[in-house]
Amino acid sequence: MSVTTRATARDIRLRGPYFAGVAAMITLFLAASSAPSPLYVVYQQLWGFTPTVLTVVFAIYVVGLLGSLLVVGALSDHVGRRPVLFGAILLEIVALVLFVLAGDVVVLSVARFLQGVATGVAMTTLGAALVDLESPAAPGRAGVVNSVAPTTGLALGALGCGALVEFGPAPTRFVYALLLAGMGLAAVVVALMPETSARRPGALGSLRPKVGVPARLRAEVAPVVPVMIASWALGGLYLSLGPSVTAGLFDLRNHLVGGFVVTLLCGTGAATAFLLRNRSAVQLLAPAAALLGLGTLVTLVGLTTGLIAVAALGTLVAGVGFGAAALATFGTFARIAAPHERGALFAVAFVISYVAFSVPAVAAGFAGTAFGLRLTAEVYALVIVVITAAALVLRLALARAARRAAPVCS
Repeated sequence: MSVTTRATARDIRLRGPYFAGVAAMITLFLAASSAPSPLYVVYQQLWGFTPTVLTVVFAIYVVGLLGSLLVVGALSDHVGRRPVLFGAILLEIVALVLFVLAGDVVVLSVARFLQGVATGVAMTTLGAALVDLESPAAPGRAGVVNSVAPTTGLALGALGCGALVEFGPAPTRFVYALLLAGMGLAAVVVALMPETSARRPGALGSLRPKVGVPARLRAEVAPVVPVMIASWALGGLYLSLGPSVTAGLFDLRNHLVGGFVVTLLCGTGAATAFLLRNRSAVQLLAPAAALLGLGTLVTLVGLTTGLIAVAALGTLVAGVGFGAAALATFGTFARIAAPHERGALFAVAFVISYVAFSVPAVAAGFAGTAFGLRLTAEVYALVIVVITAAALVLRLALARAARRAAPVCS
């Protein structure tokens, strides 16, 4: 056996462990991004700022994330996955150190901005690396993991931080110390893993901000966009204002409960994506939109009546739709992207997701200060119901058009 053959066999044998390592890193980065959610209420109590300021902190994170997606999203397609991942991990470590040291809103904002940049860089590169490392014997697994791991990370970060804030030592610092240790392990994994993307020219040109889908892929991308927008807009509400709504409207001030609110949506979504992993995206788009709308409507009833059990039931139903939507959308992107398009295409996916995630949530934060949390949450939920209804109608219309265009067998 030649040296090249032995090296190739070794790479194939190690593909599974490195695939798992990349999946774990996706979960870790998203856990770090959601960890501050249960702490926002604590920061408000410590530093006395309004929901508007809280929303600005949330928006700063998204500005950093979207900026990195637009600028660095395709860089790993040119310079390789490992250098870009090292940069993302280093930046995340700096952000976590600032979280540990934060004593006011200014330092918190800088930390969130750097964390947003690091998360944007990491998510596109890790998503592409998953597809690179996917075993030929298990096609589609990368799409499943790209759907399950982010929602799992969001759920674990919020729930774990809520538990540590309520029961652990140093509530505003200990969680970040644990995440720092996780980032150290992630750096070791990246140092050991093989490079999965060949270098090619155009690295500097790839830094020009641009978002676009190749013309040949647009017909497959278009049907998933409305469902993606609806699902991530709902996620933005839960991660930005969920714990505050729980404390303010239902008088549930336990920090573990505040984290559990996020987990109820995202954890249910992760479990759903895993259970439905063998279903095709085409099968899932319409049910995902329907469940998102129905769950949000039930949650709205819970908000208006003050019945926490009804709101929780609605969140569970919406979580099923959230997971189905993630599987349908990211599964589609993983399936259709050619190797040299993966970083750029996942950047597009995350730009769409996080614009939908952030813009309505930022607007809700300002509205919460002006009109109160209850009215803001009710209007936000109603808008989500309208968006999901429109997405469902569009999906059904496209399905009917496809059936009419299909050739009829005689």
